Amino acid sequence: MRKRLAVLAAAKAMVQAALPAADIRGMDNDEAKPIRVGAQGLGIVRSGDPGTPEIDLSPPTWWWEHRIPIELAGYEVAGKTSQQALDEMIAAIDARRRADPTLGGLCIYLDAEPPTDGETETVGTTVLGWADFALVASYSTDSPLG
Repeated sequence: MRKRLAVLAAAKAMVQAALPAADIRGMDNDEAKPIRVGAQGLGIVRSGDPGTPEIDLSPPTWWWEHRIPIELAGYEVAGKTSQQALDEMIAAIDARRRADPTLGGLCIYLDAEPPTDGETETVGTTVLGWADFALVASYSTDSPLG
């Protein structure tokens, strides 16, 4: 497996571990927003954009800043607004990111961009909120094909 795909798989696994009860999608032909969001929330990990790498010539090394978009959806529940539910989901992902900022050694560093808190939709009588942010994986490869 190329490093780019290994980093993406590790990022998705990290989000799944942070949100074990949520439906986590992405990178398996299911990246589109689904019609339904489960009661425990939804996370979509997109493959993102590795960008244009910096290059060292001796030895040839390509340095990537891969932006991996994350989309989250959460419902309003008793005692919590949808935005509070989303904030808890973001906090859980951030705790996992801080605990292993190298994704098990695949990255030099895994950073995150600030979230945009989301749109709110009313589905029936339940309020659903959407938020998104990006993880930024810094890593190197010995090939421009990653």
